[in-house]
Amino acid sequence: MALGDLMESRFSVSNHLDRYSNSHRLDVNSTNSTNSTVVVVQDVVVHDNRDSNNNHRVDSGVQSRENDRNVDREDSETVASSSGYGNVVVSGIPATSMAYLPQNVVLTELRHEAFEAGAPSGPVDSGLVSKWRPKDRMKTGCVALVLCLNISVDPPDVIKISPCARMECWIDPFSMAPQKALETIGKTLTFQYERWQPKAKYRIQLDPTVEEVKKLCTTCRKYAKSERVLFHYNGHGVPKPTANGEIWFFNRSYTQYIPLPISDLDSWLKTPSIYVFDCSAAGMIVNAFIELQDWGPSSSSGTSPRDCILLAACEAHETLPQSHEFPADVFTSCLTTPIKIALRWFCTRSLLHESLDYSLIDRIPGRQTDRKTLLGELNWIFTAVTDTIAWNVLPHDLFQRLFRQDLLVASLFRNFLLAERIMRSANCSPVSYPMLPPTHQHHMWDAWDMAAEICLSQLPTLLEDPNAEFQPSPFFTEQLTAFEVWLNHGSEHKKPPEQLPIVLQVLLSQCHRFRALVLLGRFLDMGPWAVDLALSVGIFPYVLKLLQTTTPELRQILVFIWTKILALDKSCQVDLVKDGGHTYFIRFLDSVEAFPEQRAMAAFVLTVIVDGHRKGQEACIEANLIHVCLKHLQGGSVSNDTQTEPLFLQWLCLCLGKLWEDFTEAQIIGVQSNAPTVFSLLLSEPQPEVRASAVFALGTLLDVGFDTSREVGDDERDDDEKVAAEISIVKSLLNVVSDGSPLVRAELAVALARFAFGHNRNLKSIAAAYWKPQPNSVLSSFPFTVRNSVSGYNTPTQYSQIGPLSRVGGDSQSAARDARVSSSSPLATSSIMHGSPLSDDSSQHSDPGMLTDCITNGAVNHAKPRQLDNGLYTQCVSAMCTLAKDPSPRISSLGRRVLSIIGIEQVVTKSAKVTASGGVRAGESSTTTTTSLAGLARSSSWFDMNGGTGHLPLTFRTPPVSPPRPSYLTGMRRVCSLEFRPHLMDSGLADPLLASHGVSGSSDRSFLPQSTIYNWSCSHFSKPLLTASNDADEITVKREEREKNVFEHITKCQRSPGTNLHNPIARWDTKFESSAKTSLLQPFSPIVVAADEGECIRIWNYEEATLLNSFNNHEYPDKGISKLCLVNELDDSLLLVASSDGNVRIWKDYISRGKQKLVTAFSSIHGHRPGVRSVNAVVDWQQQSGYMYASGEVSSTMVWDLDKEQLLTSIPLASDCTISALAASQVHGGQYAAGFVDGSVRLYDIRTPDGLVCVTRPHTRRVERAGGIIERVVGIGFQPGLDPAKIVSASQAGDIQFLDIRNQSDAYLTIDAHRGSLTALAIHRHAPLIASGSAKQLIKVFNLEGEQLGTIRYSPTFMAQKIGPVSCLAFHPYQILLAAGAADACVSIYADEISPPR
Repeated sequence: MALGDLMESRFSVSNHLDRYSNSHRLDVNSTNSTNSTVVVVQDVVVHDNRDSNNNHRVDSGVQSRENDRNVDREDSETVASSSGYGNVVVSGIPATSMAYLPQNVVLTELRHEAFEAGAPSGPVDSGLVSKWRPKDRMKTGCVALVLCLNISVDPPDVIKISPCARMECWIDPFSMAPQKALETIGKTLTFQYERWQPKAKYRIQLDPTVEEVKKLCTTCRKYAKSERVLFHYNGHGVPKPTANGEIWFFNRSYTQYIPLPISDLDSWLKTPSIYVFDCSAAGMIVNAFIELQDWGPSSSSGTSPRDCILLAACEAHETLPQSHEFPADVFTSCLTTPIKIALRWFCTRSLLHESLDYSLIDRIPGRQTDRKTLLGELNWIFTAVTDTIAWNVLPHDLFQRLFRQDLLVASLFRNFLLAERIMRSANCSPVSYPMLPPTHQHHMWDAWDMAAEICLSQLPTLLEDPNAEFQPSPFFTEQLTAFEVWLNHGSEHKKPPEQLPIVLQVLLSQCHRFRALVLLGRFLDMGPWAVDLALSVGIFPYVLKLLQTTTPELRQILVFIWTKILALDKSCQVDLVKDGGHTYFIRFLDSVEAFPEQRAMAAFVLTVIVDGHRKGQEACIEANLIHVCLKHLQGGSVSNDTQTEPLFLQWLCLCLGKLWEDFTEAQIIGVQSNAPTVFSLLLSEPQPEVRASAVFALGTLLDVGFDTSREVGDDERDDDEKVAAEISIVKSLLNVVSDGSPLVRAELAVALARFAFGHNRNLKSIAAAYWKPQPNSVLSSFPFTVRNSVSGYNTPTQYSQIGPLSRVGGDSQSAARDARVSSSSPLATSSIMHGSPLSDDSSQHSDPGMLTDCITNGAVNHAKPRQLDNGLYTQCVSAMCTLAKDPSPRISSLGRRVLSIIGIEQVVTKSAKVTASGGVRAGESSTTTTTSLAGLARSSSWFDMNGGTGHLPLTFRTPPVSPPRPSYLTGMRRVCSLEFRPHLMDSGLADPLLASHGVSGSSDRSFLPQSTIYNWSCSHFSKPLLTASNDADEITVKREEREKNVFEHITKCQRSPGTNLHNPIARWDTKFESSAKTSLLQPFSPIVVAADEGECIRIWNYEEATLLNSFNNHEYPDKGISKLCLVNELDDSLLLVASSDGNVRIWKDYISRGKQKLVTAFSSIHGHRPGVRSVNAVVDWQQQSGYMYASGEVSSTMVWDLDKEQLLTSIPLASDCTISALAASQVHGGQYAAGFVDGSVRLYDIRTPDGLVCVTRPHTRRVERAGGIIERVVGIGFQPGLDPAKIVSASQAGDIQFLDIRNQSDAYLTIDAHRGSLTALAIHRHAPLIASGSAKQLIKVFNLEGEQLGTIRYSPTFMAQKIGPVSCLAFHPYQILLAAGAADACVSIYADEISPPR
């Protein structure tokens, strides 16, 4: 299967899974309503019919119909409901009821894993990953061949047998005159070596003296310079080496043997070098050399061991084989003519030895370099086999050094493995330094023998008939099949595939290349470990060279392979640009026929190429990458679905963002190409990753002011164009301040930081202006102040401990002038920075308009100052303040850093809450004046830059601008009573500032927060892309079990009368400081979750009566928690926590103690009515649609799509009053009901044009009779069943109204439950039960006919203590269980079935 097909099938699998795991989006204008499994429950039989496409249909003939935009959507409206609860008719068949189980899952993407913990790192360009690169490529530049044969004279210590091995370089020295034989052998040896390294300089000495050897060595080293020198020594005509490590040469008259110590030879040849010793007892030399190495470092003042490699024919005690079946120089033959000797040796041991004439081996047709010939094929297989043996046996570093660093060394060591195999058969063991493990019995030699036999069997035919066609060996096909088998069953934890070096060899062949690349792609997809393995084998130069091919079928797989390589190691960007590889990917990116997912990979590769690499940026600009990307972002003339593929859009944005990041030339081209407008349209895309990437790209277009090369007087028109572009960009960015995704808001904070840096002075002046008390100012509502000191203002004595540091450049204009003039002084250049303890900011005079001219946050601005519209600056400051108060701790921290750039500081105002007993609340401490005073000199920027991560509230204090009034001292006491983090002073935050002298302006770059979207996005490509995750089946099985469980419980619920619900089973003293404000029961475990007004959340197991976890929703609570909801309750549920201030935080792993993680956080309500101080948010969650509804003291309801993390729509309330209670239908997606403070009830449906379905005011007349009791709606909800029109509403007056929108004027049933004291209402999702709680310490339970089934007055304790005033009620979703929270901070659980109380 081609990789393209694989990828296509993978993405179809992924989409199928996505249909299960992601909510099928409900279109606002569509007519269909839900995305659920609809199950008819008849008696006790549950029919859960699903077709193979995961389309969920109603049984008994009810047809599901397809939504135009979503194949899996079905319309619950086709299921008609008649005449009230419990009597539903489905296609004429009466049924007891219907159950709806939502199939969608939200907030489970990669971005939700651990956003708050920080971003994963992107591709790495140093450290462990780049170990695969050979440290320094090397070449053998010179070869010295020394032959001491002394033909016809045997050395005294050798006794030869008869017949004896005679051949030297396959020449019989006795077949011609001795001198001629010597010269012929020398020439032949040179020729044999040249086959492996043709470009080296070859020098030869035949039967030389010591002086000639010395001259040879020094000449070779002089020629080779720093390259390697090879010294080949054939000592067959001289005595064996001595125990001292001396080798023998001749005197001039050949009457004596002269010894030469190896140390002398080493001193002449120096390093790097490689020695080949072909003589008996060659191991002696190796031993002596190792001793020399051991002594060497100490004698050369501790230098590292030298780069010397030795190959010796045998051990120190061994003699070379003399059998006539071998040549005399068998070791040299193995090293220089491996195929010839390997085949000869093999023939003597194979079945061919009788039928094959050995002389034919010398006539094997073809060339070693031509793989389509017999000789070339054999050489190719031999290389693959020896490479594979070495890679599987040798340590990684040694393999790199010996087999990948130097071509000649690699060839000699491959052939050395053959020498070991052949010579060990003659009881001789070749030796090397560094030493190799034994390889002669490796099973890959069997594959070589088989391939050799197949090739040799064709030899006679090929020689007889020159036109006969050579049949290639099946070796490579079989090895690729073995590799494929490993891919099907292997993993990271199993032994690596030993065929990997063979796959690399196969890339050289056109006939196998495509299959090899596809298999390689599958291997790389297994994870970063696989990519590292493949790179360590040496795959990189091969896939780099393949980018020069134009074969169309290789494009997809090559892009995929490069995606995997660059996802691991960014350093390859240099090689790609150097070889012009970037153009390959730009062409692929621009090709319409490729799948958008594959083009996204090409965009990723290009993004890595330009990431922080100026040459890459320049090369891509030359290749017109900006216009290509913008064309596809705009849509162009492309007809396929490219524009709707979020991954492609995301990487086009990131690619452009990285291309013009800190690169002015690219930014200008982007602005001229209308890029800001193109990106602004992407800020409303449904995928948060696309929106965040677009914000990143817009942010990098903003000039930070680091480019100081331009002089004043540059083209004014360029500046005007730039200013217009910046205005456009900032206006676009301000639109995403309230985006629902933290990923997007984090990028916005980074972009605003860049803007604040470039427009520092103007923003400071705006901040200073709005800090002045202006009652009508929009900005006066923000609790921030600007650090500001005034001429003539005396530092009070309380600040004296700070000393002169706090006055630098601050007290007078002259001081400011001094700072401005002596800009080379350390204080001016490296200390006049935002928030440093050494500075006041540039808005340092009483008139905020009088600003310093040159110094802006330590950067000296040479460019002409730009000023935009003041209104835009005001909006920017407002947006920065909003980010600084963000519910996500990470984003609020970023927001505070942005504010610190424009001189706004913070003071921590965590007041100690005193309990009734007078103690201080746990986890908080009472404050002292000394810590607060210390903190006044510090700025949040220093706190954040030095690792502060706490979520601090943004209350900004400063000494007043006007001269001190008498009340000033009391104000100071108030400031001093604030609590500061004690480690602010102790951590030496000012030290880097004080220590750095003469820091250039560009060093301030380090103070800017860094974008994380690129690194987040890169991690996508590190994960497997071709296979679906293994846990998909487990999730499905778990889900089906839970659904079965749910159906059983729902059946019981629908049949239960609920008359015994007053039975207490557990009572939990939550230890909250105030009442339990809201609670919920887990559907599949005996767990209750409760929260108080201090936003403390506690989780309790009511069967085991144990506290499982307790944590604060955030550190600085305001009005408490208004709602707890379970998101994805049928799967791994998330806890949605809505605070009264409108902030929503969603937690995962919240049951495990201390393991809770924040998945996402956002502000669900934007703006509030004039004159209203708090939002009093009401929130509900609807799993079917994936929507969350939020309202409060605002004039509309915000509908949030949690899958897109985006505000879907804002529906006007159509009322002057505000919502006090809100409930989303759990059956009909898009519907919700709202109760208002004036007693009215409205039903909304987001699919209708104006959202409002109907209005009724059931609670008003009750108020008139009750004499003015508040008619506020306290609780509201949909009745169990399918009818979307039936609602239950309860007011504070104590009446519960049963409404049917088909009769809008009156409630069809009214219960006077409590007299003016109703505080809570709960409606069971499936059982016909309603519970109401009262401040008068009782709970009443009713059925849907209005009958009171019971009253709960007492806690489940031994003494039957009366319950406290009821503060919250919650039913279990699928069982008859009721959790009741009271003002005494106790939560009680009541059940329909009697069980022992806990």
